[in-house]
Amino acid sequence: MKKRIGILLCAAAVVLCVSALACQPQPAKSLDGQNEVAAGKGQAKYVFLFIGDGMAMPQVSSAEVFSTARSSKDINITRLGFTKFPVTGLATTYDAGTFITDSASAGTAIATGNKTLSGVINMDAGKTQKFKPITEYIHEAGMKVGIVSTVTLNHATPASFYAKATSRSDYYDIAVQLAESDFDYYGGGSLLQQTGKNKDKQDALEIAKANGFTYVNTKDGFNALKPGGGKVIAISPRLQDDGAMQYEIDRKPDELSLADFTRKGIELLDNSKGFFMMIEGGKVDWACHANDAGAAIHDVLAMDAAIRVALDFAAKHPKNTLIVVTGDHETGGLTIGFAGTQYDTFFDKVALQKKSYVAFDDEVLKPYKAGISAANAKLADLLPSIKESFGIDFDSLSAFQKEQIEFAFQRSMGNEQIRSFAEDKYLLYGGYEPLTVKLTQMMNQTAGIGWTSYAHTGVPVPTFASGVHQEIFGGYYDNTDMFRKLASAMNLKVL
Repeated sequence: MKKRIGILLCAAAVVLCVSALACQPQPAKSLDGQNEVAAGKGQAKYVFLFIGDGMAMPQVSSAEVFSTARSSKDINITRLGFTKFPVTGLATTYDAGTFITDSASAGTAIATGNKTLSGVINMDAGKTQKFKPITEYIHEAGMKVGIVSTVTLNHATPASFYAKATSRSDYYDIAVQLAESDFDYYGGGSLLQQTGKNKDKQDALEIAKANGFTYVNTKDGFNALKPGGGKVIAISPRLQDDGAMQYEIDRKPDELSLADFTRKGIELLDNSKGFFMMIEGGKVDWACHANDAGAAIHDVLAMDAAIRVALDFAAKHPKNTLIVVTGDHETGGLTIGFAGTQYDTFFDKVALQKKSYVAFDDEVLKPYKAGISAANAKLADLLPSIKESFGIDFDSLSAFQKEQIEFAFQRSMGNEQIRSFAEDKYLLYGGYEPLTVKLTQMMNQTAGIGWTSYAHTGVPVPTFASGVHQEIFGGYYDNTDMFRKLASAMNLKVL
């Protein structure tokens, strides 16, 4: 009898324990059923998602090595603000059709949690089903939404957070979707094809104004923007490269930076219900496509400066702010190491570069080509500008290096010389100005920096997280998991 009573009492105790546990708040579940958000923690109310387009560990590490090398001979690195974050993860980036994704399919994966084909934005591989980006869930929850990018605002990555398109090249249609959206703040680059491919459509910015957006493209107008003024499109006053913001290496000290656009976004979006802001360092990718390590490194550092602005905000709201930093893919096959320098690196040489490849083209090479015939062109005419722009002293180069630069110069001037195969030209120069890309490559190689591609690569990208629910961003996962992790941290009910 006593034994029976004891069993009953034990059973009752188990029931009470189970009942008590059932009444406790339960953590949200991820797609794979694992616990994501710890019970008892508050909602991520202010969320910053920084995306370094084309940025994987080589780009991050190069910026850290450079940050030390430009001021010291020590074999050490200077940690970036975001590499000090307490949680680090790693994400795979393949899409529905290839192991080497593009920004459209990668952006779709991050924004919606779905795989698609390269070139497709927020639609399935069959291009029939539309996916709902996390920003729409956020806006429906009453929070404000901001989208910032150093490239054009209807480019693939920013578009992944507000548009749906069968092709990322449908720039006008994407621009109209931006103009007709109800998100609160767009900032950075301009719009590609804002009057259509043939310039015969209604101006997308005029559509935006009719939809209640305030549009500014001057520094005074930017500085005058205040909270409570409604929806905003703020474009950088000085543009470069088909309407993008200028490379950080080319930006003058008094011109608007990515950090400025981030700071203004906080000012305009801050409210009692919270906000989400996606900030893209888009020209890291563009620089890496051109194998311009100097421009890429400076843009990584510019993104780090913008992240520090978010960290300042987080210090005032530590219990409900989340900052996540990641890349969408790696670009260029960048590596620290080159056959010609073997085990040595000389990153201090990167500090000698004063212009991006675009600025050199626009300010030096194009004017020269326009003012002289190919027959009369001489490399010697450009050597002072080459030294000023890239720190390359032609006289100190080897005979082999001089021959490479001379050959590239002749190709830029239209003198094909020995070889004229398209394949050979692409492999050597990637479709860029031969002289310019050869100069950046030579400067990189002298510094001990190597490249394998002018396109993207398929390596995983890092994620760094700081703030409320930071722990769920650790580990090794797929880029589609980013959507669910952000939704869990923000306590959003998503499909």
